[in-house]
Amino acid sequence: MSSTDVPPTDAPGMDVPPTGPVTLHLWHVPTAAVPRALGHMAADHVHLRRQPGLRFAKLLGTGTGRTFTIRDADPRRWALLTVWQDEAAAEAFDAGSLVARWRRISAEEWTAHLLPLTSRGRWSGRQPFGSPPPIPWDGPVAAITRARLAPARARRFWRAVPPVSAELHQAPGLLLALGIGEAPLGLQGTFSLWRSSQALDEFAYRGDAHLDAVRRTRTESWYAEELFARFALLSSRGTVGGADPAGRT
Repeated sequence: MSSTDVPPTDAPGMDVPPTGPVTLHLWHVPTAAVPRALGHMAADHVHLRRQPGLRFAKLLGTGTGRTFTIRDADPRRWALLTVWQDEAAAEAFDAGSLVARWRRISAEEWTAHLLPLTSRGRWSGRQPFGSPPPIPWDGPVAAITRARLAPARARRFWRAVPPVSAELHQAPGLLLALGIGEAPLGLQGTFSLWRSSQALDEFAYRGDAHLDAVRRTRTESWYAEELFARFALLSSRGTVGGADPAGRT
């Protein structure tokens, strides 16, 4: 698993609130295409750095998120998270050669177009989703959590994951949940899709295992860096496991 940071075009090294969309591409490749997918993950850093209007990007491996160890990893499913300067740049990229190469080796693709609703924390030292102003939203929402584990506390974190994961996957209103990682160990997080903000709040603020994990995060300092962000799902295209998890076409 790997990642890449793309500095803002107007102020390298500084946090710049995004003025355009956030996009998640999710590709599922046949087993025979896994070596080519690994090749794309290694080579796409260079291509991403040349993309006009790209403010931030992460190439991500995925997994079940059940334990956040290497046992969870799914070498057939890969993701790309991007933050864009404007809609035109995002559309040009989606129609460009990098995405086309992934499509040629993929058996399935799902693309989500997202609008940040809330974001706190940092990812690789940056605030990729800025400080979004509060807006009302009644539709499906997505959540991204990302953490860099403090090495001395990683074992405690891994022991705490299974109860939270079980609670997450049984939560009412959950449409999709994936583990996402920039590396097999130590740099990891989740992407989840929910029917509504209310469903996400019910899990986040009333789930016993999740609340206990939040409390222990504060008292035991599991993370050297962390980020939590919530998004409106503006649109989606494609399928995961044969269906669009948001029920859209």
